[in-house]
Parts: sequence; C-alpha cells; structure tokens
Amino acid sequence: MVTVSTPRQTLDYQIVDVFTETALEGNGLAVVFDTVGLSTERMQSIAREFNLSETTFIQRRDPETEAREGVRVRIFTTQEELPFAGHPTLGTASVLKLSAPETLSADTIKLALNVGPVPVRFKADGLFGEMTQRDPEFGAELEPATVARLIGLTIDELHVSAAPQVVSTGTAFAIVALRSHESLARLRVEQEEATKYLREHGGRWFYVLGPTGGDTPAWRARMQFCGGEDPATGSAAGCAISYLVRHGMVAPGREIHVRQGVEIGRASDLFLAADAVSGKVGNVRVGGSTVRVAKGELFLP
Repeated sequence: MVTVSTPRQTLDYQIVDVFTETALEGNGLAVVFDTVGLSTERMQSIAREFNLSETTFIQRRDPETEAREGVRVRIFTTQEELPFAGHPTLGTASVLKLSAPETLSADTIKLALNVGPVPVRFKADGLFGEMTQRDPEFGAELEPATVARLIGLTIDELHVSAAPQVVSTGTAFAIVALRSHESLARLRVEQEEATKYLREHGGRWFYVLGPTGGDTPAWRARMQFCGGEDPATGSAAGCAISYLVRHGMVAPGREIHVRQGVEIGRASDLFLAADAVSGKVGNVRVGGSTVRVAKGELFLP
C-alpha cells in the first residue's frame, strides 16, 4: 500500500525560455513565486529538482520598499546561489511583467539581486526586455597561447586586437575574441585545467565569441562548462560587449547581435550594447525576448 502525504506548502511556478521568441529554444528558466520565508537549503533543493541551469525565487515585499529597492529575487544553479546571472534576470522580469504588472514602473522593472539593483526595460508590446548591468570591472589579461591551448584552438585563431581578459559585470568571465566564428565549431575546453587556471586569474568560465562578417555587426558565441554547454549566457554577454567596446572591436553605443546555443540545438539571440565616456565603459545593456512554456505548482512537505 502506497501512502500519499499531504503537502504542507504549495508554491506556484512558471517555466520560460529566455533569449528566444520560440518555445523550446533559448535558455530555460524556472521562476518560483511567493518564497518569503523559504530557507536557502530548500531553495537549493528546488533548483536541483527542476535541474535547469538556473531557478529564481521571487520574494515580494511592501510596495514602498519595492518601489525604492526593487523586487527581491534570488538565483540558484543546481549547485549554488549566484549573485547575478543574465537570463534569470531577464526571464524573471518578464514573468513579473505578465503576472504582477504592478511591479512595472513606466516601462521598467527593477530587481533587487544579491549583486544589487538591476533594471530591466521593456518595449511597449511583448516580452523583449533589456537589462542594464553593472559597470564592468576589467581584470587580468591572459596569455594568448595558454588560452588557445585550454580551449582547443590555435593562437592564430584568436583575434589580434587584444589579449583574452577577465571581465565582470557581476560575474567574472574570461572573454576570448576569435578572428572568425568558424573556429567555434572546434571549441573544446579542457575543463579541469581551465578551471584551475581561471580561478588563479579571477575568472570562472571562458566565454568565446567570433564575428560572422558582413555589414551587420553580428557575432556567434559559446560557453562550455564542466558537464555541458550554456545555450545563452546573459551575464557573460555583458562582459563581452564591455571588452569589445574597450578594445575597439565594437563602436561605443553600437548594438550587436550575438547568437549562442546553435551547436546544442537551443539557438538564442542576444542584443548587446555599451557606451564609453572618456575611455570608461558603462551603460552595459543586454536584451532579448522571453516566451512562456509551462506553469504549475510545487507540493512541498
């Protein structure tokens, strides 16, 4: 005889795909509502249950606090809590726009993340949003030959304008620009050695991208990690556009289109821009669309 226990707590959730207009493409995200009082350990367990790259937890507060500081949101991978991540920020703001329109001030929803407040501005119609990330911090420049070996490419395939560099707009990535996107097909990150090397230099993962050519400023990107590959990495994209503008590969204020996730069947479209004033890069914007895929309830013991 099987005994079915009665849940003590029920939580609503939605699943969305981010950086795409097509369901089952882009980067999947679970968004859990009404999680005030939920322990960090329980949030981590729920994130493991969804088994998506990230799960977010919305913790609503009084209107005055939200107007001043933003809607409190926490972000978890299956292994840890993150101070900031791009597609969870954009996707959660899109869910709030539909499910809690009172959080929208003019055309913007502000999220209070562990890294600080991040605004997401929406176009008049639909769920195309653009987040403004923290101003970049530029870290260590990396030795090109070592980086090329760690990502399975040759030094001649790396862009000649600047060395790979660790950059953070909330999460630190090693940005590697290639001469052409065609080299991405051969990308093979030596994860164990790369992780040790990057930690020694203040980074977490390689974000590798190359131009596609033509009149439109378009790039392709990949981000491999231990055990998989990310369909869309919004936090790394903010670091990437900061790097490209700083080193003169993209003009300040010029929007570029980055396509990621093609190799794993989860094509994603990210739109990036950053300004530069007196040589200082800022106003880093990362935009894209979100599409709803599913909704349901969690039954917690």
